[in-house]
Amino acid sequence: MITWMQRHKKWLIITIWISTIAFVGAGFVGWGQYSYGNKAGAVAKVGNVEITNGELQKTYSRLYAQYNQMFQGNFDEEKAKQFGLDKQALQQLIQQALLINLAQSYDLIVSDEEMIEALKQQKAFYKNGAFDKETYKLVLSQNRLSIKEYETELRKELLIQKTLKLLPVKTSKNEENILNTIFNIADKINYKVLALDDIQVSVDNEALKKFWQKQKNNFMNDVVYEVTFIKVAPVTKKFSDTEIATYYKENRTHFKGSDGKILTLEAAKEKVLRELNAKAMKDKALRTYIAFKKNKLPDTVKPQSTQISKSNNPFNEQTLDTISKLALTKPYTKPININGTYYVFELTKTIPAKPKSFEEAKAEILPLYITQKKKEKLMKLVNDSVNTFIGKTSDFLTVTSVDKLAPLSKQEAADFLQKLFVSDKKRSYIGLNNEKVVLYNILEQKLLTNKNNNVSDTVAKLKNTLFNEGLIKTLQNKYQTEIYIQGL
Repeated sequence: MITWMQRHKKWLIITIWISTIAFVGAGFVGWGQYSYGNKAGAVAKVGNVEITNGELQKTYSRLYAQYNQMFQGNFDEEKAKQFGLDKQALQQLIQQALLINLAQSYDLIVSDEEMIEALKQQKAFYKNGAFDKETYKLVLSQNRLSIKEYETELRKELLIQKTLKLLPVKTSKNEENILNTIFNIADKINYKVLALDDIQVSVDNEALKKFWQKQKNNFMNDVVYEVTFIKVAPVTKKFSDTEIATYYKENRTHFKGSDGKILTLEAAKEKVLRELNAKAMKDKALRTYIAFKKNKLPDTVKPQSTQISKSNNPFNEQTLDTISKLALTKPYTKPININGTYYVFELTKTIPAKPKSFEEAKAEILPLYITQKKKEKLMKLVNDSVNTFIGKTSDFLTVTSVDKLAPLSKQEAADFLQKLFVSDKKRSYIGLNNEKVVLYNILEQKLLTNKNNNVSDTVAKLKNTLFNEGLIKTLQNKYQTEIYIQGL
């Protein structure tokens, strides 16, 4: 799945007119380490349009929910990093901002009537078969969105849609006929599938050692950080009724029930106490941090020592990341909340990474060595047999015949057919996913007379994709983009 997603990532990024409602109901994903400044702070500016950190966080969260659905709940922050989800989120917002600049240049606006009509189309806000204002407020509240935030985002989406309607992409009969002809070119082939899994190799320890020797710098031990740390003891204080009432009054919007309404003081009391204790705990952690830095810890507080690395991490990834950025000249972390408990760390020594020994790296090297040897044997077999092989004979195949090439999966068959119909060789081979090779020999070719009923839609989608790509490139040249976050 990851391979497929990475290969098609640019098509995910190009969806510039995201449906805002897809976000409502998906819930928030914590931005985690990608939190920059306050929510209102600008992270980029495109032409006259600023992109705020709040917009970036919400778009990241929306993308995360979409990927998580594709991965059937098995998507996490590690995969998010692999796909550059933060960059995708910013790219979507930049493309959106480019189109808004274009809309502004045409003096386009979205009227209140247009927005109300769009709201009435959102089924998430329906009750008893019709739009319901209270349901609307409740759904937004449950997703930590204000009405103003949601309607501002919706106006942007409607403005983009209105702008794109001014630039319609039309198809012609000739284009449809050309594509229909392409879809009807059919080949009958003789083919044979050779797979990496079918190749057997023996492992020679000396050969394996030579393989490791050439690339041993790719197999390093982890950087190890020696630290001392203070674990701040929990705080449970008694608060007066006045303190409780004052805190509730100042922070009453924190305390809502399942219906989205603010709880009474009596109903919210336990939550108020938890927040007060959490605040007291944070204050204590900050005082401990200052005392630790100044070497003025009480005699009763004894720092502990440990080592932390990527493979030996008794805390969490965020803690390791924070410690790795420390310098011996400024070795202390501010208090870090780990599962509800605060820790303060002092970096005492950094042990740099070094190449693993052969024995240490052997478990990692072995599968790479086996895969390389299998590929070498597979390609030798391919070259030795491509001109003489005898395999299965297919029916007449078109570029869409993805279910007629057993034992290939539909995705593999689609990949093979796309490459087959652009090849100029009658007998050759086509590699798939670095794991399979299909030997083929074209026996016969003809033009079918089938009419593809979806060809008009296909041409329209293809032209729209090409037009949108061209439009974005044109707007990028017209409107300057400034990004204020390093690394994005």
